[in-house]
Amino acid sequence: MIIIHHREKLINAIIYFANNTIYCGKTKLLKLLYFLDFRHFKQTGKSITDLDYYAWDMGPVPKDLFNELTEKMNPDLKAAIHDLPQEGFQKIRPKKNFDPQYFSNREMKMLEEIAIIFKNAKADEMVESTHLKNEPWDRTLKEKGEFKKIDYMLAIDSEIVSLPYNEAKERMEETFRR
Repeated sequence: MIIIHHREKLINAIIYFANNTIYCGKTKLLKLLYFLDFRHFKQTGKSITDLDYYAWDMGPVPKDLFNELTEKMNPDLKAAIHDLPQEGFQKIRPKKNFDPQYFSNREMKMLEEIAIIFKNAKADEMVESTHLKNEPWDRTLKEKGEFKKIDYMLAIDSEIVSLPYNEAKERMEETFRR
């Protein structure tokens, strides 16, 4: 039996980004996770956190995590990070240390790269990167409309670093069969 550990990966990715970037508030965190998942899917046909993202007007949002951070955190997340302030900048402050055991070498490298790229960026400075023309968020917003789920398959393109479409689709279907 294969154990995936999506939830552990999500919580530890949150801790990692909070510890390795500046200005890591809720909005920046959601953008970092989007880059992590869609970049990993583009290369492997699988997301790291298993989050579903939606095309909100201001960018891609993992709605379930957004709601959890905004309303009431599940016990495992509450044990890992401090409650967010209701007003103003909602800084992510870890209670636990990052645990790399749940990540493959590729996933760790991707966490590190994304943290380096956006280390000093504020959330509003990252908007341009998430709103690029013909990228998954943009295509979903234009083709389906606001608040619609962003299909991971939109990350697949003709670039060399991208997995072939059929192989990515097969891997995605394999994930859902488990």
